[in-house]
This record gives sequence, C-alpha cells and structure tokens, in this order.
Amino acid sequence: MKKVLRYKYPIEYELDPTEIEKGTNWVTLKLKNIGSETLENLDVQLHSVDTYNLSVHGTWWFGAGQHIAELGPNKERELAFRVNAIGSAEAYATIKGRKDGKYFWWESSWTNIHVSDDKAEIGSLLVLSNPYTTIGKTISAEATIKGLRKNGGLKLEFWVEDPSGKNEQQATIDIKDLPVGEEARYSAEFTPKDTGYYKIYAYLYDGWVRIGYKTETIYARKQ
Repeated sequence: MKKVLRYKYPIEYELDPTEIEKGTNWVTLKLKNIGSETLENLDVQLHSVDTYNLSVHGTWWFGAGQHIAELGPNKERELAFRVNAIGSAEAYATIKGRKDGKYFWWESSWTNIHVSDDKAEIGSLLVLSNPYTTIGKTISAEATIKGLRKNGGLKLEFWVEDPSGKNEQQATIDIKDLPVGEEARYSAEFTPKDTGYYKIYAYLYDGWVRIGYKTETIYARKQ
C-alpha cells in the first residue's frame, strides 16, 4: 500500500505500515517539526476511531501515550505503538504540549489502517440530498462497496437514528459476489418525519462479523 506523507502545521507525519495482519502489530508514527519554533513537553497519543476493529495499546512500557521532551525545527522522531486488529479502521494522532511558552493542541486527520484479509470495504456513504432536507420528503442513502479479495457471504445494512434517538433498520442487502478491485453501489430510502438531525449508518458484514461502517448526518426541517 502506498505510503502517504501528510501535513498539518507545524507537523509533517506518517503512519507506517497502513496495511497489517489480524492480531497484534506494531505501527510507527513518524513526526517532523516543519515550523520555526521548538515544540516542548509533547504528549503524543494514537487513537482508533473504531475501537471494536482496532485497539491501541502503545508500547509495552508506556501505555497508549508517549512523551517527547523537545522537538526542534526540522527535527524528526519515530514512535512505536502496539495495536490489535480484527478489522480495518481509521486512526489518528494527537499532541498536546508547549510552543513559544504557550500550551497548544494538535490533531491529525484520519489514516485508514487496512487489515489485509478483509474481503471488501465501504468506500463512501452519501446521502443523495443537500445537508438539509424537508420533513416528508423521501431521500436516498448510497454506499459504495469495493471488493478487495475473493468474496461471498457479504451483507450490507442501512440504519437510521431519528432525532429522538430511535434506531430503525431501513434495508438489508446480500452481496453475492463482488469482483476484486471493482466497486458497486447500493442504496436505501427513508422519509424523515420530525424536525432535527438524522444519523445514517451503513454496516458491512462478512457473515456475522462487521468489517466496516460509515456514517452520515442530515438535518430535516419543515418546509
């Protein structure tokens, strides 16, 4: 899988590897100070967006967080984190410390850590409307599924949580066979009945095991 250097001032960062096997693995977070000021007393942590599929345990001696006393301009550090994976998930890093004598907070964007034997993945979930819609108007949610390995026995579920917190299943779709490297789109419709925020979930299963999910949010209002 292609390595990607990412930038969010004042840090250049990379998570490596981004393709791992199921079970316990080590990943390395590479950090470089691309700013002009020395960063001090840094508490660096790696987090999983999906703790069911991916849990972060740090190192044997540090736990989930690590400390860097000082990172000067153009200086680099590599930190190792121990993770346990049963499926693919997004991960991100956070840093809190001091810059120019003041406290600061830094948070990376999400990086996908892919488990190599997953049969498929959810590439995207889109609600085919504006971020706002009107009560009583039927809208469609569309998930894009990509085949990664020889597959079969996949199932896609759509759920919607309404403003009251009630979850209802909208559709269950059996995916018989999705060619490796190809994408297919599947959709479900629902009709908002109340004013407020609706959260749409797409869950992808291999048998009974969830191997991926995506969420989207829309707001329904009166006409």
